[in-house]
Amino acid sequence: MYKLPVLALVTVLFAGACSSNPASRPTAETTTDPSGKASSSGTLSLGIDVANMDPGVRPQDDFYRHVNGKWLASTTIPADKSNYGSFTELFDVSERQQKEIIDHAAQSAGPAGSDAKRIGKFYRAFMNEEAVEAAGATPLRPWLAQVHAVSDKSQLMDYFGQAQRFGFGSPLAFWVNQDAGNTTEYIAYLSQSGLSLPDRDYYLQDTEKFLDAREKFVAHIERVFAMAGLSKGREAAANILALETRLAAAQWDRVRNRDRNATYNRLSKERLTSHNSDLNMQAFLNGAGIGAENYFVVRQPDYLTALGKIVAETPLSVWRQYLNWQVIDQAAPYLSKNFVDADFDFFSRTLRGVEENRPRWKRGVAAVNATLGEAVGKLYVEKYFAPESKARMDQMIDNLRAAFAASIDTLEWMSADTKVQAQKKLAKFTPKIAYPDKWKDYSGLQLTEDNLVANMLASAELEYERMLNKLGGPIDRTEWFMTPQTVNAYYNPSMNEIVFPAAILRPPFFNVEADDAVNYGGIGAVIGHEFSHGFDDQGRKSDGDGTLRDWWTEQDAQEFKRRADGLVAQYAAFSPVDGLHVNGELTLGENIGDLAGLTMAYRAYRLSLNGKEAPVINGYSGDQRFFMGWAQVWRRLYREDELRRRLLTDPHSPSEYRVNGIVANMPEFYAAFNVMPGDRLFRPAQERVKIW
Repeated sequence: MYKLPVLALVTVLFAGACSSNPASRPTAETTTDPSGKASSSGTLSLGIDVANMDPGVRPQDDFYRHVNGKWLASTTIPADKSNYGSFTELFDVSERQQKEIIDHAAQSAGPAGSDAKRIGKFYRAFMNEEAVEAAGATPLRPWLAQVHAVSDKSQLMDYFGQAQRFGFGSPLAFWVNQDAGNTTEYIAYLSQSGLSLPDRDYYLQDTEKFLDAREKFVAHIERVFAMAGLSKGREAAANILALETRLAAAQWDRVRNRDRNATYNRLSKERLTSHNSDLNMQAFLNGAGIGAENYFVVRQPDYLTALGKIVAETPLSVWRQYLNWQVIDQAAPYLSKNFVDADFDFFSRTLRGVEENRPRWKRGVAAVNATLGEAVGKLYVEKYFAPESKARMDQMIDNLRAAFAASIDTLEWMSADTKVQAQKKLAKFTPKIAYPDKWKDYSGLQLTEDNLVANMLASAELEYERMLNKLGGPIDRTEWFMTPQTVNAYYNPSMNEIVFPAAILRPPFFNVEADDAVNYGGIGAVIGHEFSHGFDDQGRKSDGDGTLRDWWTEQDAQEFKRRADGLVAQYAAFSPVDGLHVNGELTLGENIGDLAGLTMAYRAYRLSLNGKEAPVINGYSGDQRFFMGWAQVWRRLYREDELRRRLLTDPHSPSEYRVNGIVANMPEFYAAFNVMPGDRLFRPAQERVKIW
C-alpha cells in the first residue's frame, strides 16, 4: 500500500503506465508519401507503422492525425482501461512478460529465501481468492480498532504520523529525500495530503460533473462502511466529504505546488512546532518515527496553519470516521470481492469511465510490482533486455548532450555568464539506462500465503524503514525510482540525473533495426525531453549538483520567462473537451521538455549523419521520418471522464498537442513538410516559441 512519495519530486515522461508494440515494425507494405501518393516500399524497415496513417489528412494541417489517423479511427479502448496508446501497448507487452516470470516463480520450488521464492509466495497469496473471500472484512479489524483507540487530539496527531508507516491516508504526508538546498544530505519533507478525490477542484467547483462525483463519493463511503460493519455510514460519509472539502480549500493548487522555490521551506524543529501551536507537531513526528530530527522541509507552510485550525475545530468523532474511511479505502483492492467491486465502481468507473475491472492476474502482477518491483525487474532484465540496446543508448545520449551544448553556445538571448553555468550543469548530468547497478534487498520482507492485506502492510513497513534509514546516511546515487519493467523515463533534479528503464527501449521508441531518423524522433526525443527538464521553468532553478540556487542573471531569467509565457498562452488555447482547456501553467514544464527535447533530438540526428544526406526510404526523407517517429509515439485515445480528470491533474498535455503543439513551433518541420501560410499548423515566425 506504500507508494514512495519522492516520485512527486521527479519529472516523468508520461503520467501512468507506458508502452508500445514490438510487433508493429513493418517490412514490405504500401505506404504514402506526404502528398498522398501511394508508393511501394521495399524490404527495408521504415520503423513507422504506415498502416496507422491517414493519407486523407494533410501533415500540414494535423500532423498527429496524418501519422495516427487510421489507428485512432479503428482502435477501441479496452474495457479495463481509461486510455490506450503506444505507451499502453508496450505496457501490455511488459505485463505479459512479467506474468511469465511471476507464474514461473509461483510454480517453482526455488531456493528458500530467494527473491523468486518471495515473488511466488506473494502472487499465490494474491491469487488465493478462496482465502481472500473467506477473510471478508476481518483484515481491517486491528486497524479500525487502532483508530477507535484515538481518544484525544494529541493521540490523533500521533496516529497521523503512525499512518505514514503503512500507507494509510492522513491530512499530512511525510517522506525522505535529498535536501533541495543541500543535496549532499537527506531531510524529512512534510506536505499537504488527505484528499480522496483526484483534485481539490472536485470538492470546490459546482459543475454538474463535480456535483455528481461528490454525490457518488458519499454513496460509496456509506456502502463500504456497511460492508466493514461500521454504523452510521450515511452520517459518516457526509462528515467525511465536509472535512475533505475543508482540507481541499486550505491546500495549494497544482500550479503553485510546481514552484520549487515556494515549496522549499527549511525549518528547524523548534520553529516547526512553535509556529504551529494548534498542531501537536511533536506528536506527529514521534508517530512517524522522526521525532529526533532537527530540520524539515515544509512544502506548504500556510496549510499547516490552516490544518491546525481544522484539527482544533473538528470533533474527534468525525476524525475517527475519516480515518476509518482512509483504512478501508487503502485496503479495499486487497479485500473480498464486494470491496474490490465497490472500489472499482467509484474510482475507476465513475471517475475515469472504465467499463470493467482488470482480470485478477493483472491486478496480481501490479501488486507484485508494488511490493517486489526490483526483484521482478532483475529477472525481467535477465530474460528480456538486449544488452546492445544499452550501447546504442549511450551513443545517442552523447549526441544529445553535444547537441544541447552547441545549442547553449549559440543562444542569442542568453548572456555569457549564464551560458557558462548552463554548460556546467549539462556536463554533470548522469544518465542511467535500463536497470540499477545495485538491486534492492527484500530479505526483510515476511510474507504469508493466507493474508493478502498483511503482505501489503508488511511491504509498506519494509519500504518505510528503508526510507527512514536514509536519514543521517550518505546519498545513495545508485537508487532508482522506477523499475526496469516500467515504460517511462524521468529526470531527478536533486540528483541531476536522467533515467531510462529497460521496458521503454523498444519500438516505437527505440528500434535497433530501424533507421536512425525514427530512433532520434522516438527515444532520442525522450532523451532530449529528460535533458530539457533540467532546464525547464522549474528544473532551471537547480545547478549541476542538484542544489536549488539561482544561477541566472536577472535579464536572462526575464527573457526565459517571456519565452515560456508564450508557450503557456499557446497551450491554454487548446480545448480537447468542450468547456475545458489545457492548463498552460500546469503543463509548462512538460511542454518545454517536449519542445526543447524534440529540437535537441533533431540537431543530434543531423550530427549523427556526419555531414551526409539521409537516404530517402519509401518516399520519405530523413527529416520527415524523424518527425513521424515523434508523432507515432504519442498516439492515444482517452475516455472523456479520464481526459477531464487529466486536464485538471496531469502536468502532461493531451497527446495530440504533444505533437501538433510542438511541431508548429519548429522551422525544421515547416521545411520537411512544406508548411505554408493558410495551413492549419502554420504559425507566423514571430509567434513560434524557441527557448533552448
